[in-house]
Amino acid sequence: MIVAGFGFRSGADIAALRAVLELARLGHPAIDALATLHDKTPDLAGLAQAMGLPLIGLEAAMIEGSSTHTHSPASIAARGTGSVAEAVALAAAGPGARLLGSRHISPDRTATCAIAEGAAP
Repeated sequence: MIVAGFGFRSGADIAALRAVLELARLGHPAIDALATLHDKTPDLAGLAQAMGLPLIGLEAAMIEGSSTHTHSPASIAARGTGSVAEAVALAAAGPGARLLGSRHISPDRTATCAIAEGAAP
């Protein structure tokens, strides 16, 4: 299963989310699902629906302390992990998942996206 994980600010719009997804998935297999923290799912639902993909919402506790490639001080302070996008992608892809690269940042810097591959159904 290939999952695109997202972290983003409240002001991120669908154009920023779509742009960062395009950057992140270049050269990677097709995406099977989108994922973000549960409190952010309403903001990502439009993109998931437009792409015909399931949207996975995760509780914040599921990513706290996750080991990620990126170590953003802001992300560590806010969510307890170096990258929300990377941590969400890994958690949603299931046990043994691996990142296919570090997170990407949208051109307007309001959203991040990372791709993970795992065995989750």
